[in-house]
This record gives sequence, C-alpha cells and structure tokens, in this order.
Amino acid sequence: MHALLKVFLLCGVLASGWAQALQLTATRLWPSPDYTRITLEAPQQVKHTYFSLANPERLVIDLEGVEAGHALNALAGQLGADDPYISAIRVGLNRPGVMRVVLDLKTPVKPSIFQLQPLAQYGHRLVVDLYPAQPGVAASNPAIAQPATAQPSRPAAVPQYARLITVAIDAGHGGEDPGAIGAKGSYEKHITLAVARKLKEKIDAQENMRAVLIRDGDYFVPLAQRVNKARAVKADLFLSIHADAFIKPHAHGSSVFALSETGATSVAARWLAKKENDADLVGGINIDVKDPFLKRTLIDLSQTATINDSLKLGHAVLKEIGTVNRLHKPHVEQAGFAVLKAPDIPSILIETAFISNPEEERRLNDPGYQDKLVNAIVVGVKNYFNTHPLTAPARLTLNP
Repeated sequence: MHALLKVFLLCGVLASGWAQALQLTATRLWPSPDYTRITLEAPQQVKHTYFSLANPERLVIDLEGVEAGHALNALAGQLGADDPYISAIRVGLNRPGVMRVVLDLKTPVKPSIFQLQPLAQYGHRLVVDLYPAQPGVAASNPAIAQPATAQPSRPAAVPQYARLITVAIDAGHGGEDPGAIGAKGSYEKHITLAVARKLKEKIDAQENMRAVLIRDGDYFVPLAQRVNKARAVKADLFLSIHADAFIKPHAHGSSVFALSETGATSVAARWLAKKENDADLVGGINIDVKDPFLKRTLIDLSQTATINDSLKLGHAVLKEIGTVNRLHKPHVEQAGFAVLKAPDIPSILIETAFISNPEEERRLNDPGYQDKLVNAIVVGVKNYFNTHPLTAPARLTLNP
C-alpha cells in the first residue's frame, strides 16, 4: 500500500514538472559587424545560467525548465557561415529540466545576457549579445559589412588635401525592431536600408563627399550608438531615414524633423518622437550597462547653433523632397528625437512617406521612386553646403 502511494506521489511530482515545462515560441539570430545577437522568446521569463570555456572557445547557456521544441531546434539552422563570432550552435538535454545551448566561437567574446519585458509584438525575451573580447575590435569577416567606424576610402577623382565632407546615413530600425509595418506587410527596416544604400552610392559619386552607413544589414543598433558612430567618423552631417506610419491609412506625405530643446512643434511630432525613441525598447538594450562618455555627450543639450544648422539643412532637403512627393507639413518640424542628439553634428530625420498608406507603401518599394527620392535628398544636401559652406577645420583629409 505504501509502495503504491509512493508511485502516485511520484507521478504527481512528474506531472507537475511536465506542466511547468516551457517551450520557446521563437528564436532569432542577428549577425552584424559590431556584435551578434541571439533572441529566445517565450511566454514567460526563462531562468538561465551561462559560462565560458576556452581551447576551443565556447559559450554555454543552460535554460532551466525549457524543453525541446521547433523554435529551439530551429536556432542552429539560422546560423550562416558569414557570422563573425559563431561557428556552430549545438542544442541538447543536459540533465532533467535543463536544456543546454552551446555556441562554438570563432574568436573570444564578451557576452551580455539579459531579459526583456514582453511587448505587444513579442513575449518575454532572453537576449544574448556577443561582443568582441577587446572593445572596439570587431571580428574580421569579409562577408559582413565593415563597421560604420571605418574611414571612407580615398576617391581617385578628388584632388589631394581636399576638404572631405562626411555624411553619416542612419537606416532606421533593424533586426529585432522592424519599425512600422505597411498595409501590404512591408517592413520599415527593409525600406530604410534600401534607401540608405542608394543614398550612400549617390553621395559617394559626388566630388569631395563620402557617406558612411550606420548600419548596412538587418541588425539592431541602439539609438545612442547611432549617435556615437556618427561622431566616431567625425561626420559633418547626420541623416536618419525612416518611413512614417499612422493609425489611419489616408495619412500621407513626406516630413523632415530636427531636434528640439524646448518641446515638439506639434502633437504629431511629439507622438512620432516617442514612437521612434521607443525603438530601444523594441530592439532591446541592456539597461544595466552604463556609458559615461555617452552620458556626457547626450546630457549636454546646449547645442543651439547645431540645431539652427539642422533646421537649415532640413529646409533645403524638404524643399527638394517636395518635388518628388507630397509634403505632410510645409516646414521642418521639431521634437526630442534621441537619434538627433549629437551636439556637434547638424542632424535631421527624414520620414520618406507613410508606409501605412497603401499607395505610398507601393511607391516606397519601387526602386525608381527610391532613386528619385535619393536624388532629391542629395540635391538638398548640396544646396545646403552651397549656401552654408563649411568653415570648421577639416574633419577628414585625404592623404597624399
């Protein structure tokens, strides 16, 4: 009788354990020049531990209470040969109630592993970021775009010692953060990257101008890092490319925004700035990481001269965009966009059109329309420099 009771009790314990077993709902892997991100999504927080091993280099992550499932099993299949940090991913049951994920590494890394609270489009997320072990040294892989801190190459057509104008181009959103989603399912992050690449090509073709992409792939870059990347290449201008969205599909038109020190110029501008600033919540950043350099940079908002230059730049660009698309507002608006807070670089955010408008979404996906839009932006930038020539010492000069 006692033996039978023990069997029933044991079955109850096992059933309770099975009931608590957790399956991941999604896994995603995002390689980039600066770091590789793995995201594990689940209906509740995932308890975990991790440790590193050397010779060969490995990162081991134990997921407590997680069982095998399609999402976890699919993680290894997402790994490409061009990942700069991971050579292989192995998943298996380590012990009862613990699934083990082993990342075989190409190079030593500094991992950052943290939890994110659920959002409307995501459940709980466990994020694994792999950074190079030596800060500022990204893994070398020719198949991955080089980081935005790379110096522009020397153009053969430009005279020696000429003043090189450097334009930082920021393709909005990316990776975990899709941005706005269009009526036909287009992702803002894909459109902004396509436009940014075309814009870089067009700017690079100009005499004495070179462009640097803040991101050149589908990966997430925190807003503050976008500012730091622009400052690292000593950019003369910062252009952030976006595609607007609204709850009503009839909203239309292009817009240009500059930073505001005192508040937004309209309710819509305030709403849009909040939505864009929430990109860090969607893309996911480790809020426990403090960057004192960044803090000094962004808290100093005594940048009235820079904002005035940004407004002039925005006006020149908006005027030309108006020849390609209808304008949402006939003037440059202002709001507290975090990505525009470089204190020493004229910076504007360009909302190319409303991706939530079916007609404008179609045009945004049209390469021909993208070309017209890019041409207009470049003309606006050139007009700005024609009327406001650079007087500061050269940020970058060409070697003899």
